[in-house]
Amino acid sequence: MSRRHLPYRRPLLATLAAFAVLTGTAAAAPAHTPPAPAAATTPLGTLDDTYYQDALGKTGTALKGALHTIISDQSKLSYSQVWDALKDTDEDPSNSSNVILLYSGRSEPKSDNGGGTGQWNREHVWAKSHGDFGTATGPGTDIHHLRPADVSVNSVRGNKDFDNGGSEVSGAPGNYSDGDSFEPRDAVKGDVARMILYMAVRYEGDDSFADLEPNDQVSNGSAPNIGRLSVLKAWSQEDPPDTFEKRRNDVIFDQYQHNRNPFVDHPEWVGAIW
Repeated sequence: MSRRHLPYRRPLLATLAAFAVLTGTAAAAPAHTPPAPAAATTPLGTLDDTYYQDALGKTGTALKGALHTIISDQSKLSYSQVWDALKDTDEDPSNSSNVILLYSGRSEPKSDNGGGTGQWNREHVWAKSHGDFGTATGPGTDIHHLRPADVSVNSVRGNKDFDNGGSEVSGAPGNYSDGDSFEPRDAVKGDVARMILYMAVRYEGDDSFADLEPNDQVSNGSAPNIGRLSVLKAWSQEDPPDTFEKRRNDVIFDQYQHNRNPFVDHPEWVGAIW
């Protein structure tokens, strides 16, 4: 992999990367830091000239492979560190004391996290049983697909695949669920799709975890698959990245994992790969 994108990062990131090479392990995640301003976004031209330069002009498996190499260069968080990270990545732009819950869209105090009714917890958008990675450091703690969610709504979603249809979820208008699938509200359909596809590119089975891949079915159980791919592709087109999602990508890159979700920066790459 070309390392020419690394000079773009801040000096601290270069130091972390050097530490990882010397020790043979991923650099420790930085401590909790204040979030960047809500309007801050990294210019796409800068990213293409640095971070994504080895992927430009490619399609299909070549593009997927190039992106896998790029985004696999990351710092890793522990599962306990995820709590604080989500308080930054999903901060309510109208209330810095709150986070926005993924499925319900409710603004909830950051401090109200836990397992009780009405609280928020850590939702694995790629259900952790699909590939049996649990909360292991790696896919189980990757905040590109971990989001704050209402405890009860998270329970309804469970480990279901994503698809259209079902009955409306109590307490979360616009979300639907049936026996084998879950449909998120329109405002985050694209977010969900791009998180799933990020996981499929990042985790290819070469780091002791399962090779995660989307497919076009539901009821995938413990297999390392989530569907439906055709629906996820449609959702990505119908709900393009908004300011909240772009800022989230920047906060993860700048302050925590130091890698990006390429489908937030280049949503057209969804169709170029699948």
